Amino acid sequence: MANIDYTQVQDVTGIEATDTDGNIFSAEDVIVVPLIINRTEAAELLAEYDSDSGTSPKVSEARPLARVVLDALKKHIEEGG
Repeated sequence: MANIDYTQVQDVTGIEATDTDGNIFSAEDVIVVPLIINRTEAAELLAEYDSDSGTSPKVSEARPLARVVLDALKKHIEEGG
């Protein structure tokens, strides 16, 4: 199961980062949420993932990841982040 290291969730006034296509982007007033996932689970998720398909990933695979991220965001905001 993927998890968030909640102790590392942080507000950042500005950040420069690189997306999965290698493009550098800047963003301001962001929340950084570190996702932790073991390699076995990542391989299982990617085995059926098709980035060219509008129906991939399956809801049953995507929802648990989304909930982990959303739960961390919710807690961060509720605690005044």
